[in-house]
Amino acid sequence: MATQPINPFLKQVLELGPTVMFFIVYTRIKDDVFTIAGTEYSGFILSTLIFIPILLAAMGVLWFLTKELSRMQIFTAFMVIFFGGLTAYFNDERFFKMKTSIVYAVIAAVLGFGLLRGKSYMEWAMGAALPMEHKGWMILTLRVALFCVALALFNEWLWRTQSTDLWVKIETFAFPVISMIFLGWQFYAVRGYMIEEDTGPKA
Repeated sequence: MATQPINPFLKQVLELGPTVMFFIVYTRIKDDVFTIAGTEYSGFILSTLIFIPILLAAMGVLWFLTKELSRMQIFTAFMVIFFGGLTAYFNDERFFKMKTSIVYAVIAAVLGFGLLRGKSYMEWAMGAALPMEHKGWMILTLRVALFCVALALFNEWLWRTQSTDLWVKIETFAFPVISMIFLGWQFYAVRGYMIEEDTGPKA
C-alpha cells in the first residue's frame, strides 16, 4: 500500500504528542495516590496507564493518514505496552523506566549485529530515501549504535540514582532533543559519502 503524504507539523504532533501528554498528566497528578480495585497506584503509574491508549490512538491516526508505520514505531509501541503492563501488574514504576534502556540497547544490538555481518540496517531502512555510499552508511551505523549504548547506560544511571521528576523531564525533552541534534550532526559529518542524483546533461 502506497504511503500517503501528511503535513509535517501534524506528523510531529502525532509522534511527539503522546510523550508530551504523559508529561502534562504526570505533573498534574504526580503527588496523588489512586485506589483502583483495592490497590493503590502512584500518579506516575496512573500516568503510564493513561499514556498507553494515547500512544495507540496517535499511531492509529498516523497509520490512517499515511497508511504506513515504521518498524521503529511498532517496536516502540510494543515496548511501551509490554513494560507499561508490567508496571501496572507489579505496581512498580521501575519497569517503565528501564524500558528506555532496553529500547536503546536493542537498537544498538541490532545495528551491531548487522555491522558484524558487514551490513548496515540503517542503509536497508533509509537507503532509498537517502542515497549514500555503503562506507558512509557503515560509519553512520557504528556511531548511532555507540550513541544508543551511551543513552542506555545513561538512562540506567539516571533512573537508579535520580528522582522520578528528573527522569520524566529528561525522558520527555532531553532524550528527543539530544537524539535529533546527534543525528543531524552525524548526517552532516558523513555528507561526503552522499550520492548526488544524476540530473542528466546540462543544456
